[in-house]
Amino acid sequence: MGKHLTRAGVAVTVVGGIGAGAAYGARGLLVRQAAQARRAIGKPLGEQAPEADRHWKKAYGDPMDLLVLGDSIAAGLGAEKAKHTLGGRLARGTARSAGRSVRLRTAAVVGSESSMLAAQLASLPTSYAPDVAVIVVGGNDVTHRVPVAESVAHLAAAVDDLRARGAEVVVGTCPDLGALRPVPQPLRALGSRASRQLAEAQRVAALEHGARVVSLAHVVGPFFITNPDEMFSLDRFHPSAHGYKRTAKAMLPSVLAALGVVQDLPFGHHAPGVGGSG
Repeated sequence: MGKHLTRAGVAVTVVGGIGAGAAYGARGLLVRQAAQARRAIGKPLGEQAPEADRHWKKAYGDPMDLLVLGDSIAAGLGAEKAKHTLGGRLARGTARSAGRSVRLRTAAVVGSESSMLAAQLASLPTSYAPDVAVIVVGGNDVTHRVPVAESVAHLAAAVDDLRARGAEVVVGTCPDLGALRPVPQPLRALGSRASRQLAEAQRVAALEHGARVVSLAHVVGPFFITNPDEMFSLDRFHPSAHGYKRTAKAMLPSVLAALGVVQDLPFGHHAPGVGGSG
């Protein structure tokens, strides 16, 4: 029992929140399981991602500014080196493709919900105007049962703030929590459904407010489902270095499109006014 909870600790925390409102008559049991799982797994990765803020590929010159906001995935928790974080990989990929250096600033905070985006923005200098901002958030909203409408309202407000600063915005929607393989069915299916519902609402709201959107469950989720040992870090919840590599590669086309470097976008990428689903 203890070993199983150690492997699935974070996952059970997720479904403990999701399943509490489900029609399985097991709310009390799930809440107890979640608390037990949190105690069992602890925080093997800590709460501090590698510090990746720097001037990447400085020799390229003509610098542009990249801002990353959101939760632990945006912050890069699970990566062992700065260059392996989501921000580090996006900065290097953008620099190589655009032929320009990139100054990375990470305002993302481990454990953040969408409601905390405002504080992340408030932490920035009022004069700071990034060329492009990337937001990845939503997983903690699902686990903490934040109403979808409330979550997307905070996301929309953050997009509005950034666009008022003159930034292009790229939103990576909530990952599919159904990729957490240690979670038994039907709880895994509940997690998947809740996260996908939030992701779709994020997609619609972000597009309406002028952001570009990358549907992470579609463009990178299958890799986490089919190859979890490689894609997840030791806590089986956050991406590994390889997981961040895949995620950054999946998001890069929309970042480059926001900067005017490319025009054609692959499946799962959405631009304001274009429409489409998925």
